[in-house]
Amino acid sequence: MKDKTHQYWKANLKIVFSLLVIWFIASFGFGIIFSDTLDQIRLGGFKLGFWFAQQGSIYIFVIIIFLYVWLMKRLDKKLSEEEEI
Repeated sequence: MKDKTHQYWKANLKIVFSLLVIWFIASFGFGIIFSDTLDQIRLGGFKLGFWFAQQGSIYIFVIIIFLYVWLMKRLDKKLSEEEEI
C-alpha cells in the first residue's frame, strides 16, 4: 500500500508541476516577458500580448483546471485497476 501511495503522489506532483509550468508560460511569459513580440500579431483587433495579459491567461487557467481533473481521474482509474489485479 505504501508503494501505491508513493506512486500516486509522484504522478500527482508531476501533473501539478507540468500544469504550473504551462500556466507560468501562458501568464507570465506571454503576458509580460514576450508581450512586445506578441504585440506584432493581432487577435480580434487586439494585440496578442495584450490579449494574453487580459484574457488569454484566464482561458488557459480554466482549461488547465479541466485538464487537471481529467488527468487525475485517469490516474485514479489506472491505479485502481492495478490494485484490482
